[in-house]
Formats: sequence, structure tokens, C-alpha cells
Amino acid sequence: RLCAVEYAMEAISHAGTVLGVLAKDGVVLAAEKKVTGKLLDLSGAKEGGYGGSGEKIFLLNSNVIGGVAGLTADANSLINYARSAAQQHLLQYNEDIPVELLAQRLCDMKQGYTQYGGLRPFGVSLLYAGYDQHYQFQLYHSDPSGNYSGWKATCIGANNGTAQSLLKQEYKDDIEVKAAISLVLKTMSKTMDSTTLGSEKLEFAVITLDTETQLPKAKIYKPDEIDELLQAEGLAKKEDDNAMKS
Repeated sequence: RLCAVEYAMEAISHAGTVLGVLAKDGVVLAAEKKVTGKLLDLSGAKEGGYGGSGEKIFLLNSNVIGGVAGLTADANSLINYARSAAQQHLLQYNEDIPVELLAQRLCDMKQGYTQYGGLRPFGVSLLYAGYDQHYQFQLYHSDPSGNYSGWKATCIGANNGTAQSLLKQEYKDDIEVKAAISLVLKTMSKTMDSTTLGSEKLEFAVITLDTETQLPKAKIYKPDEIDELLQAEGLAKKEDDNAMKS
């Protein structure tokens, strides 16, 4: 038994939930943000960049999105490594890195940190949602030990047991992205610690195929878009909640 790896896994089980669902025409990721507050500057997430607050969901490559649960500082280091590996592959082979290969590259690095002296494992689990021409849409999960596995639907972080059992009951093999979005939001609403769902507590991303170019299109939702999505699903905050806040 490697106690350091077990401690890292334990730390992840208290982190903000990240949930992924594989559909036949895309992959959906959602994550619970733990760092929230009225004084937090979210202007970058609202206006600039490609969306996301830089806490839970990241663009790893044009064809892969990553969701992280655990120590955010460790995650930033792994995200940079993944982006670098993806760009090296693009430079060398002139094609986007296959999703499983990117997961393998990160897992090789993570495994090294469990083997050599003077190092500690990364306290991070990742979900990789992506598309490549070999296996189409894919969803992988990797943990601090360096193991990775492919999933149809999975959850990491706090309350993952509850989410897994809900997904087992509701998931269907021929699910489409629209239904997968509903399933993810419904599951998140039941497993998150907060009583109401809102854009300040939630990050959301979808990867689909562009209808014209037939290339993967990754979209990380901005706060306004998340609120619209919750409104459409009937899971948005009640008006009186907003009134109390203001």
C-alpha cells in the first residue's frame, strides 16, 4: 500500500464535484466551484478568454477539455504539461493528439511521482472529454496513482457515490447531447452541497462536432450562458433568492 497515494485520493473525495457524460454526438462536463464570494473578480470569466473561471474546467487542446478535482495548484501544473504535450504532438505529426494518448502522457508523469524519493503524488483527479478520428467521442478519468479508465458517465470529487448511482439509473447508451446536458444538470442539482444551482457555483462545458467542418468544437460556457441553461431546465434560482441577495 502506498499511503501517500491513498491520502491524495482522500483529499480529492472532499473536492468540488466534477461530472462527465458521454453522448453519441458529444461529451458534457460540469463542475462545482468551491471558491466563491461576492468580492471575487470574475470579469475574466465573463468577458475574456474562452470561458471558465480557471478553477475547474480547462481547454487542453482544440479537441480535449479537462475537468479537475483536488488541489488547484497541482492541477495548474498538470494542465500546463497537458497543453504542452498536445502542442508537441501537433508540431510533430501535424494532427491533434488522440484523447487516450494525452491521458496516457499525463498518467506516465503522475505515476513517476509515486515511485521516486523526495516527491509526493499530485493531489488531483482529472476527467478528459474529447474527440479524435480513431475512437470518436471519449471520456477518461485519471487519478493520482497514474491509473486511467474510459467511462460512459462518471463523477469525481465530493458526493461521487450518490452521483454514480443516479447516473447508473438514468444513463442510456444512445443518449444525445441535449439529453446529456439535462442529465448532468439534474444530477449536479442533487449532489452539490449548495441548495440552489447558479453560475457562481457551476462550470459547464460541451464538446461536439461542428456541423460544417466536421471538426471537434469545444465550448466552455460563460456565467450568463450557464444561467440561461439552468433557466431552460427549470433549475435556476428563484427570484426571491436573488432579491434577498441584492
